[in-house]
Amino acid sequence: MNLQTRVVNILTKPASEWPVIAGESTDVVSLYRDYIAILAGIPAASKFLGFSLMGMPLVGTLGFGFALRAGIISYLGSLASAFIAAIIIEKLAPSFGSSGDTAQALKLVAYASTPTWIAGVLSLVPLLAPLTLIAVIYSIYLFYLGLAPVMKTPQDKVVPYMIVSALVIIVVSIVVGLVLAAIAGVSMYGRW
Repeated sequence: MNLQTRVVNILTKPASEWPVIAGESTDVVSLYRDYIAILAGIPAASKFLGFSLMGMPLVGTLGFGFALRAGIISYLGSLASAFIAAIIIEKLAPSFGSSGDTAQALKLVAYASTPTWIAGVLSLVPLLAPLTLIAVIYSIYLFYLGLAPVMKTPQDKVVPYMIVSALVIIVVSIVVGLVLAAIAGVSMYGRW
């Protein structure tokens, strides 16, 4: 399936799209190459452009160097967080009567993250970026819908698995972001 069709389907008719996704044979490399690397670039590029061209209220533009680091951190954070979260979600699967390999867990994380990545375009106007919270909520809902077909989760375990997985994704994203920001901050001052 091509990228545009998958994005439209997962956003507009997720209940019928998840069984299709679950049945697809794919691997981690293909998911990154054909989907994750492309969509994760939306918020990263938007942050770069937003910080360098639009700036922040009362502060103005934040400079090319800062904007570039923010975009790179966003992009690398998305790439790393998706994989780390997928591995943890895969390892948690037996605890919730579920099954699936890393590719299945990554499909779940990647396709459920679609609204958040698309809403990353709001970072073009940094003042609007907090509205991505709406997309995050929809991503959690998509994750909920995808657990049963993709990870073969029994219906009575979907909500607990979804809650634990959502917490995992949030914590992993924060930790990866902080680590990357610390590395970028250190390198900015010539210590790395």
